[in-house]
Amino acid sequence: MKTFAEATAVTVRDDGAYQAELDPKWAVGDKLHGGYLMAVLARAVSAEAGHEHPVAVTTSFLRPPAAGPATIAVTLLREGRGSSQYRASLEQDGAVCAEALITQGGLDDAEPFWSAAPPPELPPEDECVRLPAVAPGAPFVVHLLDVVEHRLDPASLGFATGQPSKSGRTAAWLRLADGSDWDPLSLLVALDLAPPISLTLGVTGWAPTITFTAYLRRLPAPGPLRVTMHAAEITSGRMDETALAWDTKGNLVAQATQLAAIRH
Repeated sequence: MKTFAEATAVTVRDDGAYQAELDPKWAVGDKLHGGYLMAVLARAVSAEAGHEHPVAVTTSFLRPPAAGPATIAVTLLREGRGSSQYRASLEQDGAVCAEALITQGGLDDAEPFWSAAPPPELPPEDECVRLPAVAPGAPFVVHLLDVVEHRLDPASLGFATGQPSKSGRTAAWLRLADGSDWDPLSLLVALDLAPPISLTLGVTGWAPTITFTAYLRRLPAPGPLRVTMHAAEITSGRMDETALAWDTKGNLVAQATQLAAIRH
């Protein structure tokens, strides 16, 4: 199993584009995970940029790439003293699969001046349920759960026993299975949680991301993340999902909102 850094590695080509080898372990079924693809795009931009960290990433997912070779084209849109903006396109077999607008800046671990987002109360990690990559009766393997340890709050687990929740909310502890600590790139994976809110509501089927916006707020402290996700509405075959992530110091380190389709 590759580490997260190895699975998202990019190399610059002679023509200035970046080459990546998309890893099949970072997938749900045969579909590569959206947060993982965002991290690959952000890795390429970070290699190009004068500013060290991504602070905002908005990605449109156009078609699902396959595991294997892919190319990332990076374009500088604006370079400033405090931040710079880039466009990054992930291409495979001559087609654009995902396109991102990425703002690069600098992150630190300072305490917030003001915050209205306290961390959620969760049972201890060992009292939460680690989700398996292969669940009984599941139609596909969630390979992602082999590389990200996802321990779900038991209060969110009713869907697994035929008793779906109507809260539209989940909460969990997350760790990278390779033992590495979270960083601004891997936070993009943490913000794109599995299972989707639709499944916890009893709606089975694939929930592919259409568009995803993430804000990286600070450098996370070592240790697990506490992550919550909630939806406001499912309508017209689409749902919103909002994720918030806190580190072991209780500080908000990242947040995201996505629009996903509902495929029954």
